[in-house]
Amino acid sequence: MTPIPTIETERLRLRCAELRDFEAYAAFRMDPVRTQGVGGPCSRAAAFDKLGEIIGHWHLRGFGRWIVADKTTDRALGVVGLFHPDDWPEREIAWSVFAEGEGKGIAYEAALASRKYAYEKLGWTTAVSMVTKGNDRSAALALRMGAVLECDYQHPDIGVMEQYRHLSPEDCG
Repeated sequence: MTPIPTIETERLRLRCAELRDFEAYAAFRMDPVRTQGVGGPCSRAAAFDKLGEIIGHWHLRGFGRWIVADKTTDRALGVVGLFHPDDWPEREIAWSVFAEGEGKGIAYEAALASRKYAYEKLGWTTAVSMVTKGNDRSAALALRMGAVLECDYQHPDIGVMEQYRHLSPEDCG
């Protein structure tokens, strides 16, 4: 099994999901507005299963998503990291920010750290970010990171998603 590393940025700690994160994660997963781009809302019980999937992804793929926590308080602010479920076209840099973390540059800071980890520690040479059509804030984040809209992808459950191609390791500087 791959140990889940902890990454620290200026303001954030990207760490393994823990039971203490469940209330914040469940509130996010049950919110019909905040979850439109990630498969919609779900029950509290399903949110618990999805939190477990975040941890399990590390063991199955050797990489995954982290809980993004405030570095000072350790309060969970979102889920960001590396993602590749079976029905995805390729490896992704993914982000979801909880309401408390919205509009503070949290996703940007954590996504950059995730991409750096993928390129420098895992040796990835490319990555995408999948954005549900109409999720303008996520599309803007992908563009801010230097990614380019490459194509549309028809996901069997979510529908049409836009695939953004990230800069190569050499172009990230």
